Amino acid sequence: MKGIGIALSIGLLFFLLAFAFFTPQHALLIAIVAMLVTLWTNGALPLGVVSLLPIILFPALGILDVKAVAPNYSKTIIFLFIGGFMMAIAVEKIGLHKYFSAKLLSFFPNTATGIIYALAITAALLSAVLSNTTITLMLLPIGLYLTENTKLKVRFLLAIAYGASIGGIITPIGTPPNMLLLGFLEEHGINGPSFGKWILLVAPVAATMLLAVPWILSRSVKNESVHEIDRSIPLLDATQKRLVYILVALAVLLLINTPVKPWYPGLGLNEKLILLGFGLLMFFPKIGFLTWEDTRDLPYEIIFLFGAGFSIAAAFTKTGLAAEIAHKIAFISHMPFFWMLLLVALFVSFSTEVTSNTALTSIALPVFYEFAQNMGHNGIVLMMVATIAASYAFMLPIATPPNAIVMSSRVIKVKEMAKVGVIANFIGIFVVAVVGYLLW
Repeated sequence: MKGIGIALSIGLLFFLLAFAFFTPQHALLIAIVAMLVTLWTNGALPLGVVSLLPIILFPALGILDVKAVAPNYSKTIIFLFIGGFMMAIAVEKIGLHKYFSAKLLSFFPNTATGIIYALAITAALLSAVLSNTTITLMLLPIGLYLTENTKLKVRFLLAIAYGASIGGIITPIGTPPNMLLLGFLEEHGINGPSFGKWILLVAPVAATMLLAVPWILSRSVKNESVHEIDRSIPLLDATQKRLVYILVALAVLLLINTPVKPWYPGLGLNEKLILLGFGLLMFFPKIGFLTWEDTRDLPYEIIFLFGAGFSIAAAFTKTGLAAEIAHKIAFISHMPFFWMLLLVALFVSFSTEVTSNTALTSIALPVFYEFAQNMGHNGIVLMMVATIAASYAFMLPIATPPNAIVMSSRVIKVKEMAKVGVIANFIGIFVVAVVGYLLW
């Protein structure tokens, strides 16, 4: 009850502060969001429960009608996530992720620097398609085992956490903010990047971060304190090979479905249907690997979190709060575009250190959309920069689930994470802004 009381107190405080600058309805919406963010952060209620509260609170308090709230929990973009996660459950069920981890680790030397890069890149690539929470939990015991040197152990664990966050942006299904952006664009009739196009756009960001952040972590560490690890790669059995063939087929289909203008129009297939179709294929006899009982592992709380995020974004837009906030910060629209991107990335990255990146993205997208409407393609770039920056919070344990998980090892102190994380934050902000300006 203490956590709920704190959330209500913070909501009341935000209402009183917002009332001085906004209408009562807008102040109430800000208060509700502040309360929800606090509950998401302090864990006083289960994540899924908090994520369903907008269905009750928004209609009850006159923010949005229930008919305007409930459909946000069944948007088509959510089924892309469900299909992708069915594939991920199949990968975990038959142990294929262990093969991928061993394969990736084998490419790096058995030195402190090599292991840091190996852990970060392995976490990043696996987190592109699997839950970054799951990947961090899977790699955590490896990072703890490899050395008795506490300083080096801290670097290994941070490499895992940071790699998981960096890799989450690689695919649209890698992390919730990506899905929120695509759903928001779809809601407003804007053609967002396809699955393949998304990967091409963000690849330079992820690649640069995977070079820079492990390099920072590897500074002043001693290589001789690393244990010998088993470099053997497990052999694939017939079941695992069958899933590899299916994954390759999915990758090829997504690739040839991606238009490359003006030379190639793509197949024109709906990617949501492709991912959901391959996900359902996992249940077919003699083809797939899952039973319906396996769907208990589906992260329904994340699906509800998407719905809450879409509901918050809709509330900010339909009540006019997004336009009002945009009006109050209109000065940034007169800045040169690069500095505008840099400022947005800076604001989002450090704001998400103390709040849910999903909640922050839900708030930020409708606000920045008010600027985007008059900016043409640059407006989409602005929203993409804000979305990617929301995933690049490396300073505090509450910023992302991977940070919280490695902190639970009791090896890392908040001061140590913040010291390295603030550098990683600034690198991420700069890289996202530069890539957005030059390439997007």
